[in-house]
Amino acid sequence: MSVIKLATPLKEEDIINLHTGQKVLLNGNIYTARDAAHKKMAALLAEGQPLPIDIVGQVIYYAGPCPTPPGKVIGSIGPTSSGRMDPYTPAMLTAGLKGMVGKGKRNDAVREACKKEKAVYFATLGGAAALSAQCVKNAQVVAWPELGAEAIYLLYVEDLPLIVVNDCAGGDLYEEAVCPKTTSAV
Repeated sequence: MSVIKLATPLKEEDIINLHTGQKVLLNGNIYTARDAAHKKMAALLAEGQPLPIDIVGQVIYYAGPCPTPPGKVIGSIGPTSSGRMDPYTPAMLTAGLKGMVGKGKRNDAVREACKKEKAVYFATLGGAAALSAQCVKNAQVVAWPELGAEAIYLLYVEDLPLIVVNDCAGGDLYEEAVCPKTTSAV
């Protein structure tokens, strides 16, 4: 299976051609947002207020960077558990978000919203945060700096390695990758 190069903002034709298990190299601007930022964005959406960032066609990486070492663009930046964003994700997808990056399984509501809104969930390697940071070429806080590492950052990434976990056809790599049960003669 070949590696697919994608650039943000994501287009529907990009997303509908993605399938679980495909390897992707993502390029362009993406945002980071974790629990605290998602809670604030969900409240704004519920009130009919604008978000501090334009998420239409965009990708959110569920990460909070470590402090930036001298001479570096960003500190280590690894994925957090995506399930913590599940309560907020369907509303974000309805508002135009097209991609999410994290680790771990998503709930049924998120998988259904990915189908309905033509969105995709990617995973990246947990434990490889220093390697992911090498793909970040520019980073700046763009919303809620008071949240520290949970502020929303705008990142410019080059060839960020990802794998498609939930596609817009309802595929789920975690379910597909379950080892088959074997029987053994005892």
